[in-house]
Amino acid sequence: MAADRTEPTIDFLSGAFWGRDPHEDLTWLRAHSPVHWDGNVWGITRYDDVREISKQPDLFSNAGGIRPDAGPIPMMIDMDDPEHWQRRKLVNRGFTPRRVRPSEDRIREVCDEIIDRVCERGECDFVWDIAAPLPLIMIGDALGVAPEDRQTLLEWSDGMLRGLTGDPAALGAATEAFAGYTEYAGQVIADRRAEPRDDLMSVLVHAEVDGDRLDHDSLVHESLLILVGGDETTRHVISGGGWQLLADRSRWDRLATDPGRLPGAVEEMLRWVSPIKNMARTVTRDVTFRDHPMEAGQKLLLLYPSANRDEAVFDDPFSFDIDRAPNDHVAFGFGSHFCLGNSLARLELRVMFEQLLARLPDLALVDEVEPTCRAANFISGYEAMPVRFGPSRPRAGLSS
Repeated sequence: MAADRTEPTIDFLSGAFWGRDPHEDLTWLRAHSPVHWDGNVWGITRYDDVREISKQPDLFSNAGGIRPDAGPIPMMIDMDDPEHWQRRKLVNRGFTPRRVRPSEDRIREVCDEIIDRVCERGECDFVWDIAAPLPLIMIGDALGVAPEDRQTLLEWSDGMLRGLTGDPAALGAATEAFAGYTEYAGQVIADRRAEPRDDLMSVLVHAEVDGDRLDHDSLVHESLLILVGGDETTRHVISGGGWQLLADRSRWDRLATDPGRLPGAVEEMLRWVSPIKNMARTVTRDVTFRDHPMEAGQKLLLLYPSANRDEAVFDDPFSFDIDRAPNDHVAFGFGSHFCLGNSLARLELRVMFEQLLARLPDLALVDEVEPTCRAANFISGYEAMPVRFGPSRPRAGLSS
């Protein structure tokens, strides 16, 4: 992308900026203003700078909240060490390799159930019929949500996420969604205290490290973080990755011929989509960073999509390459706040595309125009993506 252009007008808090393709502007910023003040916040555009700031919570704190226009929420993502580490050790009990590895069979079963629902039709919306249900079902099962309540869970997640953008019009719906989730989660927590099951909520309720346990409010907020953090993000990577594989059919065909390439393709999907557009940090004291004086209390945004297209780190960064190696993207963040659910997300992505390649091998786009993204300044992805395929019979013996 060309960097020799007039300085763009940037508003990092604008949903419209992130809803459209922002990469031409981000490319210009990396070349000419890599640490950029837009009048409200600092935008950190280069890969090395994003990683550097992520390693210095004493100067750039999480405790001011992950959104620059909203205060902190009492969950570990809005904490610095040592409080963050104490909380993370407890929540991590639900994401150990011993717990994630056995999930593969269940994920494959869910993927087949999802495909069963559409395979006879010969067409569907890839976003809502294929990408969205998988993380929603997996997270819902983990948090003790009854199957008939999954749609409500999706509405709560969406409502609360919209509230994090700072849009005043969305705050009322976000408050209602939070109240609904809090009441529902309280019932599940009480049930798991009395009768533990083999699910994530039971692990969180009964987790203990060095005598510490999660109290009721902490359980509500940390399970909420798992819900919001895992639902839409994985959906958007499935959708955005699927578009790239189908827009250039040779990519899909190479994976069909050699499924062993899928783990690398998943990493490229994560780099390319970068569903979390930014995370905020708060400057703790007056400091100069890359020759830019920053004042205590100012907010800055770590711009992950920009870091993941940094020409200084990634060869030909605007090429979607399923064989890219190395691929040290920052789609899961970096440092002490590296995403706890990364292994589960990677597993869901790999298994979903394994099943799609095997069961819908002729999957194709209906429209060659790239789908539009929701105008949101935090997490954003495709709103719809019609696809078609040869009708086939559901697999026998699977139930939804």
